[in-house]
Amino acid sequence: MVRLTFWASVGHSYNGAGIMVVIRQNFVYSRNQRLGDKVDSGYSSKILVMIALLRHLIGWLISACGSRQGLILENLALRQQLLAVRAKRPRRRLAAVHKLFWVLLRRLWSGWKTPLILVTPRTVVKWHRAGFRIYWKWLSRVKRMGGRKPVSHEVRALIFRMAAENPTWGAPRIHGELLKLGFRLSEPTVSRWLRRAPRKPEAGKRWLTFLRNHREAIAAMDFFTVPTITFGVLYCFFVISHDRRKILRCSVTRRPSALWIVQQMREAWPYTSTPKFLLFDHDSQFGRDVLSIVRELGSEPVRTAFRSPWQNGVAERWVGSCRRDLLDHVIVLNERHLKWLLSEYLRYYHEDRTHLGLAKDTPAGRLSVDRSAMGSSVRSFPRVGGLHHRYAAVA
Repeated sequence: MVRLTFWASVGHSYNGAGIMVVIRQNFVYSRNQRLGDKVDSGYSSKILVMIALLRHLIGWLISACGSRQGLILENLALRQQLLAVRAKRPRRRLAAVHKLFWVLLRRLWSGWKTPLILVTPRTVVKWHRAGFRIYWKWLSRVKRMGGRKPVSHEVRALIFRMAAENPTWGAPRIHGELLKLGFRLSEPTVSRWLRRAPRKPEAGKRWLTFLRNHREAIAAMDFFTVPTITFGVLYCFFVISHDRRKILRCSVTRRPSALWIVQQMREAWPYTSTPKFLLFDHDSQFGRDVLSIVRELGSEPVRTAFRSPWQNGVAERWVGSCRRDLLDHVIVLNERHLKWLLSEYLRYYHEDRTHLGLAKDTPAGRLSVDRSAMGSSVRSFPRVGGLHHRYAAVA
């Protein structure tokens, strides 16, 4: 018996290999000599050979008549991915040239998704959108003739400044101010830029604005301790005004009491009216007697919260300045010595020392000199025993 086995297949590979025709023929001839049968298979073998030749001819016609452009593009895509795979890197990353290749291939070939192995179609679309944004960003920077005149940086900064300094103003009022200043632009333009301005100031800035509006009516008092050379402790009491940061009263004692504090408060305002509010903490010396005297003087006592020195920041800041400028550099001998040091420091503090909170001015008000009318030489005057100096231009 003669058995003929033939298999032929013609197919298109969808994994990026192109049109592939696979023809495989397997002829198996076997004779069964065990039984001695003789089968005439010549007719059937001829039919199978004719079918094989017909299928081979059909596959050859399909491959010959097919489009060569798709095959070339598919081979090019596979070759490009092969170059990316062969790159010796810890992590396979496609370069900008590869990304540009896939973006262009997507626009030129409809079957660009077929040979993808390393990347996904979604990634290619993302690259195309990124290139679209970069293109229009570059295009928008090119100056064109005509169109609406852009708003200058100066005008934008002025709009933001007006919005920050005047939280209740809207676009009409800001537009009116700009017209008075000579800036010609429309109110919708101001409204459009006003949306980008930070209209809500921080909590710290709001609290600072509140204090500046009420600082003329606020004063504060507090204690701080100073050690002596004999390991004793002196108590320094002071009253400071929030208006110009002036020290209204400063005195030293070894044993503070409520009656002593009341006397110091009376001497702080001997002829002038007391401020509306007086800040102090929960020190045990500020008892009921002190509260009653504060009310008799015409002020409203305001206590800070427990362990919240920041609520009396002006007084705490003066204590820090006094320690950094004076007490950290001297050794106090006794009460009399400390009083003399504080008197010298207060004179320097009020007349010579500039303050950031006062726009680089002194509490007593220090005039600026005219350099054109004065000489070119500058002379220094020692203050607080030479710890600090004051400089003045002389003729």
